[in-house]
Amino acid sequence: MGQDQTKQQIEKGLQLYQSNQTEKALHVWMKVLEKSADLVGRFRVLGCLVTAHSEMGRYKEMLKFAVVQIDTARELEDADLLLESYLNLARSNEKLCEFHKTVSYCKTCLGLPGTRAGAQLGGQVSLSMGNAFLGLSLFQKALESFEKALRYAHNNDDAMLECRVCCSLGSFYAQVKDYEKALFFPCKAAELVNDYGKGWSLKYRAMSQYHMAVAYRLLGHLGSAMECCEESMKIALQHGDRPLQALCLLCFADIHRSRGDLELSQLKLHCLSESIYRSKGLQRELRAHVVRFHECVEETELYCGLCGESIGERNSRLQALPCSHIFHLRGLLAGGQGAPRVPLGYARAQLA
Repeated sequence: MGQDQTKQQIEKGLQLYQSNQTEKALHVWMKVLEKSADLVGRFRVLGCLVTAHSEMGRYKEMLKFAVVQIDTARELEDADLLLESYLNLARSNEKLCEFHKTVSYCKTCLGLPGTRAGAQLGGQVSLSMGNAFLGLSLFQKALESFEKALRYAHNNDDAMLECRVCCSLGSFYAQVKDYEKALFFPCKAAELVNDYGKGWSLKYRAMSQYHMAVAYRLLGHLGSAMECCEESMKIALQHGDRPLQALCLLCFADIHRSRGDLELSQLKLHCLSESIYRSKGLQRELRAHVVRFHECVEETELYCGLCGESIGERNSRLQALPCSHIFHLRGLLAGGQGAPRVPLGYARAQLA
C-alpha cells in the first residue's frame, strides 16, 4: 500500500468514525497497519487508534497502540512525532490511573529538545500532568500545572485547550469542595464551546455539561444538574463515549440519592459496595480510616495556612494565590490581604 492509498484509507476511516461507524473505522485502520509500509501513514493511523480506543474506554488497547507509535516515531527519527507519541503514552497511563507513570512521561515530553513542547503541545502536556497530580491528591502541583496549561492556551489562542483545562479545574475545585468555582470553570468551558465550538467535536460540549452537572448537584441545584447530565448523556450515547456514559450514570445516581430516590441511587451504592463491605460493622477499621484521612490531609498539605483547618471536609470558598497555595477565602480576607484575586487570570471572565 503506497502513500496515496494509505492517506485515502486513513481519511475513509475518519469519515466512518465521525459518522459513528466505529467498528468499521477500526477495521479500515487495522488494515492500513497490516498492509502499509509508509511509516508516516502508520504513525498517523496509530494516533487515530489511540483516540478511538480512549473514547471507547479500552485503555489497555490505547496503551498498546501508543507504545507501537513510539517505536514508529523512533524509526522515523522525528523529535516532534516522538513528543506526540510520548504524550499519547502519558494519556494512556492517566486513563489507567497510573499517575506516577503519567508524570514521568510528561516530564520526558518536556525534556525532548527541538520539539513543539514550547508551543503546540506544551499545554496539553501540562494538562495531562495536572490531571495526574490531581489523581495523586497533590493539589498544589495540580493547580500549578493547570495554570501553565492555561498560559499556553492563552498565548496560542487555543480555545479548545482552554475548554479542557476549565473542565479539569472544575474537578479540582469539586474535590477541594469550593463548589462555586467548581461550577464557574465548567460554565466558562461551555461559553467557549458556544463561542468557538461550531467546528469542534461534540465531546467538548458533553464534557462541559457533565462537569456543570456535578457542580450543580454539589450546590443542591438538582434540577439544573439533571438537565446538564441528560444533555451530556445524550451526546455520549450518540458518539459511543462509554467512559462519559459511565460518569453520567454515576452523576444520575448521586442526583437521585440527593433527592431521596433511594431505589435509583442503588447504582452508586453498588459502585461503593466494596469499601462499604470492608468497613461495615468493623469499628476498629473505621477508626483507622478516620486516622488515615487526617494523615492524608497532613501528607498532601491540604489545610489552610491561615486558619489551620483542613480543606475539603465541607463546602467552603477557597482562594488560590499566585504561588498556587490555597487558603480559605474567609481566612484570607480576615488576614488583611485585601480583595481576593480570581485564580488563573480569570478576573476578566468573572466581570464579563
